[in-house]
Amino acid sequence: MREKALAAAAIACATAVAPPVGFAEAGSSDSPLAAPLPANAVVAGARLAALGNCAVCHTAAGGAPFAGGRPFHTQFGTLYSTNITPDPETGLGRWSLGDFSRAMKSGVSRDGHRLYPAFPYPHFQGMTDVDLEFVYRFLMTREAVRAVQPPNHLVFPLRFRPLMAGWNLLFLRRPAEPKRIPDRPDERRGKYLVDTLGHCAACHTPLNALGAEKAGHAFQGAVVEGWEAPALTALLDRPKPWNVDQLSAYLRTGLASEHGMAAGPMRDVTQALAFADQADVRAMASYLMTLQVASAPTRTVATVAEQADSAQLHRGSTLFAAACASCHDNAAPMSAYGGRPSLSLGTAVNAQSPRNAVRFVLHGIRDQDSAGALYMPAYSATLTNAQIADVTAFLRARFSTGAPWRIDESYVAKLRKEKSEP
Repeated sequence: MREKALAAAAIACATAVAPPVGFAEAGSSDSPLAAPLPANAVVAGARLAALGNCAVCHTAAGGAPFAGGRPFHTQFGTLYSTNITPDPETGLGRWSLGDFSRAMKSGVSRDGHRLYPAFPYPHFQGMTDVDLEFVYRFLMTREAVRAVQPPNHLVFPLRFRPLMAGWNLLFLRRPAEPKRIPDRPDERRGKYLVDTLGHCAACHTPLNALGAEKAGHAFQGAVVEGWEAPALTALLDRPKPWNVDQLSAYLRTGLASEHGMAAGPMRDVTQALAFADQADVRAMASYLMTLQVASAPTRTVATVAEQADSAQLHRGSTLFAAACASCHDNAAPMSAYGGRPSLSLGTAVNAQSPRNAVRFVLHGIRDQDSAGALYMPAYSATLTNAQIADVTAFLRARFSTGAPWRIDESYVAKLRKEKSEP
């Protein structure tokens, strides 16, 4: 349903200039849509909303587009996204542009209650007023849907929203400007989009004990919904370094021919970016490539203590031959002629942690999510935890020069229990 929501949003770009549905009087001084804007403002808003993944986060599985209800499992409990359709009772129908701007930049709702920072207002505070209005205009031309999200389930005392005022006092501040401002216009545009509407650091930066991004660790990687969001500062530290063309294609399609496919939460992001302005997505890729830092040379030889378990590799080799080789062996038609990236180039197999590789085996890549028909079946119901540990350890040994992974069935069992998808 999330994919249908995005498609509906894209189709609506060309025709969504009709008056909004279901409006009522606003409670603030400026009323909704008080002043007309050119028709292309809605189109611009749709493209910006795609960059911000609005439909992804505000559409529940099987739910109406933008009507909210998607669960987000955090260290503090489960939060549900809100209804951002123009329904007057349960959505934004009575919200003025000023109300919307305050929520986006300050994390304060129309009725004065404070929002939780799972909604990335610390990033949106850097948006220009023009872009904010474009997004507002777009949302106000969606179909109004009456929908109430489930109640949040948070640990005590976080259900007491006024506590967020203290959180804001500590963490709601504009990020310090980097020592070097990008020289090229596209990189400056990319920086603006990455830091604000794209809120890339929200997923790719580790969080502190209070759920705020760790200062000084921007883009250095984190774990999101059970998947590892890799460091965006180490894209050159790959078997084949990323470049702007590859990264731009990956962001727009979820597939990079020399690196692999997106999965987990990132797959939803790339599906949204498919409807964004291509020049903006490329600008984001251009800026991200300026963040790369030099790293120490990767070790290619394991010490004696790190040597892989030969019995486990033997079991994994047998499982690979039975379940994986037809697609992933070097001589397999899909690898040799079908454009499927070699596992030796993939981020998951070459990562320090086996988390994403295990998740790929567990969950696969759904056919409706695949780019270029690169579908992978899920093995969560087919293989045991021990078998998944064996085959993943073999993948590491076969396709990577990194140190062996120590994986056992207890590790796989732990990942099975984690909330990996909403």
